[in-house]
Amino acid sequence: MPAVLARPTDEARHPAVVVVHEAFGPNAHIRDVAARLAREGYVTLAPDLYHREKKSAAYDDLQEAIRLMMTLRDDTILKDMGAAISYLQQQPFVRADRIGVMGFCMGGRIAFLTACMNPAVSAGVPFYGGGIGSVTQPSALTRPPLEFAGRLTAPLLLFFGESDAFIPLEEVDRIRERLAALGKDATIVVYPGAPHGFFCDQRESYRPDAAQDAWQRLLQFFARRLKGDSV
Repeated sequence: MPAVLARPTDEARHPAVVVVHEAFGPNAHIRDVAARLAREGYVTLAPDLYHREKKSAAYDDLQEAIRLMMTLRDDTILKDMGAAISYLQQQPFVRADRIGVMGFCMGGRIAFLTACMNPAVSAGVPFYGGGIGSVTQPSALTRPPLEFAGRLTAPLLLFFGESDAFIPLEEVDRIRERLAALGKDATIVVYPGAPHGFFCDQRESYRPDAAQDAWQRLLQFFARRLKGDSV
């Protein structure tokens, strides 16, 4: 499975984060996010979960992105994410007990699912994860990731846009209520007026104020959960 690795320039051991791409694939935006995190002191790995298809999609080709997304199944997703996490744990420059996951859109769903199903995850940050509370793609598990939330041991920070055409606020409320009922350590942030994809500066949906606020919250969250002592 191809993946892009980015790391701080010093030789110290650092916490690590797996950065999961959108339905469009591991493009320049994902590589940029991984590089930004590396400059903040994290080893980052951005795997290509479409490696079996050997394809990606442009931002103006939503139909192809949806087709690619529909080729994934949760059993192979978890296998690939497990391989990415295992790879990081084996690197001498990684703190093996401090592994985070984050992702966008489809990748947000995958980050949530991985946090539920892989106990090696110490923190998760899904951005506008579509399908967390409902089945939206073929799944070997045949259940939405939210149904596995009882297995969560990692804290979560979840971002959504109020005006997301793909994720209704009713689903966000369902996620919030389920996690609260389970007593999970989870914070949900909903940005007023923000559409789907508000974090990506390569899309028309980009909202700089929401993106900058989310980035600062993410850095504070990872610093506390991956760099600090409260894991």
